[in-house]
Amino acid sequence: MYDQPRPNRAAPAMTFDQMLEHVRYEGAHPTRERAAEAVQHVLAALGRQLTGDERVDLAQALPVEAALILTSQVPDTEQLTGWGFVKDLAERTGTTPAVARWDTGAVLAVVTRLAGTDLVRRILRGLPDGFALLFGQAELREPQPRAAAA
Repeated sequence: MYDQPRPNRAAPAMTFDQMLEHVRYEGAHPTRERAAEAVQHVLAALGRQLTGDERVDLAQALPVEAALILTSQVPDTEQLTGWGFVKDLAERTGTTPAVARWDTGAVLAVVTRLAGTDLVRRILRGLPDGFALLFGQAELREPQPRAAAA
């Protein structure tokens, strides 16, 4: 069957400046510059993890400046777990894992609002364990059968 053309890109729900203000509020960052650093680092790290249609669709949902940060990264060949993502971000930015986790939560909370529920679900299906919590979602797992006691 033929691929359906994607509809023309709609204007993002917010400008980049508005996105920074939302991240500043979510992360309780003292300055807009600190929020901008968090957005830069987290979106670049996310860009190294996402591929395919989800990457393209997320870029379309973001303000242009944020989309450029996301898409300027070459996806890594090895995907990280959610915790691995946070540790890698901490190492790259010279912060603690706690700060990296805080920044990730603040940025991805705004990204989740911009992307919408359906796209976030698709994104999470393509990422390893632990990312749902970073996006502020519950991570439900199939119960594992218990080994029989001998």
